[in-house]
This record gives sequence, C-alpha cells and structure tokens, in this order.
Amino acid sequence: MKSLASKLQRFLVTEDGPTAVEYAVMLALIVIVCLTAIQAIGTNASTTFQNIADQLD
Repeated sequence: MKSLASKLQRFLVTEDGPTAVEYAVMLALIVIVCLTAIQAIGTNASTTFQNIADQLD
C-alpha cells in the first residue's frame, strides 16, 4: 500500500500528472464537439432525405 501511495504521489508531483489530465480534458472536449457535429449533420441529412421523399410522392 505504501508503494502505491508513493507512486501516486510521485505521479501527481511530476509534470506527467497534470499533463495527462490536460490531455484527457482536451480529448473529452473534442469528443463532445464531434458528437454534436455528427448529430447536427445527421438531423440535417434526415430532413433533406425526408423532403426529397415527400416531393417524390
């Protein structure tokens, strides 16, 4: 247990810990933006295809 605690403390004290957290936050934001964009594109495509189908009827 002492070894795990010392490794965790060393990880948090060095620059690796904060850097890893920063990258994780940036990755999460990129994923959120991508999912939002994909949802918007999907909605627009669905509306377009529905309009085309309505005109063909």
